[in-house]
Amino acid sequence: MEKKYIILILIFLVIFLLVSLLLNKSQGIRRTYETEVQEGFKRVDTLETSILTESDIKHLPLPVQRYLYYVGVVGKEKIINFGVIFNGEMKMDPKKGWIKINAEQYNFVDNPTRLFFIKAKMFGIPIIGLDSYKQSKGNMLIKLGGLLTLADASGPEMNIGEAVTLLNDMCLMAPATLIDPRIQWESIDSLTAKAIFNDNGCIVSATLYFNSKGELTNFVTGDRFMTIGNTYQKAQWSTPVRDYKDFKGFKLFSYGEGIWNLPEGDYCYAKFNIMEVNYNSKALHP
Repeated sequence: MEKKYIILILIFLVIFLLVSLLLNKSQGIRRTYETEVQEGFKRVDTLETSILTESDIKHLPLPVQRYLYYVGVVGKEKIINFGVIFNGEMKMDPKKGWIKINAEQYNFVDNPTRLFFIKAKMFGIPIIGLDSYKQSKGNMLIKLGGLLTLADASGPEMNIGEAVTLLNDMCLMAPATLIDPRIQWESIDSLTAKAIFNDNGCIVSATLYFNSKGELTNFVTGDRFMTIGNTYQKAQWSTPVRDYKDFKGFKLFSYGEGIWNLPEGDYCYAKFNIMEVNYNSKALHP
């Protein structure tokens, strides 16, 4: 009997160690995200901030200027980083159903960086992803249960796609950053302007649409690629937004969608609700 108990205890210990190792490994993407965010904080820690003034925005197209006044960034601190918490739902395929997601991200303005961490569940199994852009390079890493790699995409198409997504973040969630000298502006009309973003030779552009109140209502670009099987296909991408609300003294959209505008019709694959926005943070979200 004693020998049986010893064997059972050993089996239990082995199982416990294996489960512990798997759980630890499954948190790898989260640890990578947190490490890279902390590196960003250290990098910008010594940067000084100043107040965004009217003279800072006078070179911008008129609808962009109205937008910055509307959201309330003029007369407030310039932005060196920003963090956002979301919830919502996504589709992995036009023919499949929606899955609920929770996400958080940090962006750093000095050396354009975007770190987007997402969690979801499919058939009860966690899906964890890190969408990133740093040093002018894009990457999308997604793992099932934090262990089995479902996607690990990089290369020229990802660089372009992630750069335009970073520009989208700046336009929608951190309007004060639109004075960035890496953005060139073209006036189109009283409610439309074009932004051209150049990060170290990685050049992307988008058309911004505003309403008469001063709200940015849509961001449309041709500089993103859909993944079709193992290939990339360039397609128009838009992010209509609405329901502007107050976030700690700033008026920002609270609901947005990600849409592929395809010849056969629009494919909405993402619906996001903004829960929290923080500017010039010193530490990760609690």
